[in-house]
Amino acid sequence: MAALNLRQPPPEDEWVHTYLKLLPQWKPLALSHQSMIPISISRVNQFDAARLDIEMSAMLKEQLVKVFSLMKPGMLFQYEPELDAFLEFLIWRFSIWVDKPTPGNALMDLRYRDERAMESRGKVRTGLEGPGLTIAQKIWYCIATVGGQYTWARLQSFSAFRRWGDSEQRPLARRAWILIQRVEGLYKAASFGNLLIFLYTGRFRNLIERVLQARLVYGSPNMNRAVSFEYMNRQLVWNEFSEMLLLLLPLLNSSSVKKFLGPFSKDKSSSSKVDDDTCPICQAIPTIPFLSLPCQHRYCYYCLRTRCAAAPSFRCPRCGEPVVAMQRHGGLAGNTNPNQ
Repeated sequence: MAALNLRQPPPEDEWVHTYLKLLPQWKPLALSHQSMIPISISRVNQFDAARLDIEMSAMLKEQLVKVFSLMKPGMLFQYEPELDAFLEFLIWRFSIWVDKPTPGNALMDLRYRDERAMESRGKVRTGLEGPGLTIAQKIWYCIATVGGQYTWARLQSFSAFRRWGDSEQRPLARRAWILIQRVEGLYKAASFGNLLIFLYTGRFRNLIERVLQARLVYGSPNMNRAVSFEYMNRQLVWNEFSEMLLLLLPLLNSSSVKKFLGPFSKDKSSSSKVDDDTCPICQAIPTIPFLSLPCQHRYCYYCLRTRCAAAPSFRCPRCGEPVVAMQRHGGLAGNTNPNQ
């Protein structure tokens, strides 16, 4: 019975042999699971980064144009493509060329990654690892973005200035114009198709990034975004304040406000003399002066007559007294009713 239950113990190095035997089968399986971590980069962040880069370039261009503000007007208009290319080159030189994100990408916590190197990469932890762009990718990116845009802008301006599209007697220029239009149409169609693919997959927002396999990924897997609502609060307060003013200003009586602020005005002696010589309604010297009774303030006849006819309870804008009668300046006092 004891002989039946007894078994020969395995050798001490048996587990080592088993491990070495199963290791070739287990290692590819483990690597395949590690390299297939799905990551999702916000499409809105990628579009916002591109928009911020455009705004940054516009700000630099505005500051650079101010330097030449005292020179001949319209001089920079001739060299606007060169100026745009120079600013784009500066942004590329101090960001992508030195393995740093562009200003827009930095604000959105994005960086460029060489997507071709991810296929042969082994250990992956977060899905955001990966080397940056190679030197060849950086140079081709500069040629496509800076040189391509500059060449296309100059070609369009030159063809428009030479009127290639209107020249019937030169078939070569006409063919070149048709070729430019077809290339532009094909590029726009390809960009639209790339946009649809980007909205579906979230990878490569333009054709240049897709051709170069330069993908935008997050620079840091964990980033605390400092969201500040200070600017939004200021905008809301200002909007509410402006709406309140638009509501209250029609309800305010300008004469009463002016009367209230009168004691606080400076140089009362000079201002009172000027006010006595001008009509309180049109602020001009009366051509046919009339006095309002009983306050004896001087008005233009037509100003005082029309105001009293429009409002029977018209009050003098200077003193706030109700006008019950009017008389010609320098004439005899009478009880002329201004409402008649």
